[in-house]
Amino acid sequence: MKGAPIDQKWNVPATEESPLEGGFRAEFEVTTERGGPRYGELIEEVRTFMDKVRYASPTPELADEIIDDLKLFNAKLDTLLVDEWHTPSGTRVDLPSRGNITLPPYEVIDGGEDGVTASVEFRRFHLGGNGVAHGGHVAVVFDDLGGMAATLHVHGIARTAYLTVNYRSLTPLETPLTMRTWAERREGRKIFVKGTLHDGDRLCADMEALFIQLRPGQA
Repeated sequence: MKGAPIDQKWNVPATEESPLEGGFRAEFEVTTERGGPRYGELIEEVRTFMDKVRYASPTPELADEIIDDLKLFNAKLDTLLVDEWHTPSGTRVDLPSRGNITLPPYEVIDGGEDGVTASVEFRRFHLGGNGVAHGGHVAVVFDDLGGMAATLHVHGIARTAYLTVNYRSLTPLETPLTMRTWAERREGRKIFVKGTLHDGDRLCADMEALFIQLRPGQA
């Protein structure tokens, strides 16, 4: 509902002692309005275009036409570019992956100090080969949701130190999958995170990672 408050536990505000939170958006405005009411539709159309480009074999004539159209669209966007602190991408908590076009779309089902559970669906754009998802796209979702689990666990900002993904079976495209990430333990500023990706009862991949909680103002 437009204007309704969003109860997101990961919206931890900055404090006077940590106004920058490592250069991340520590005190961003939680909004479902930045980018306009149809921003989600825009992101979906872009995703659909990426899906089609991944499989398309255009004629030279069609390629010329699409290139000309894209140049026009890019010129329009050039007039409205903002910095990373004000873009709706990554802050629209009402949209899959917070409206971040660089991430495979996921929706958080539950999130808190005990971990994060999300539903993720890899699109045709994420094809690796033989009809299944590319392992790199699987890893980037683990990284994003692993970082979310670390952040929720320490109520602060953390950066990835390392991330290891074990691919246990093929990850299908266009299938709702369940990803879970959680902080297994903490040693000072070190947060050891684990994660799993399931297609029903079948384990597609698991992950272990180390995130480092940033000091106030640390980049």
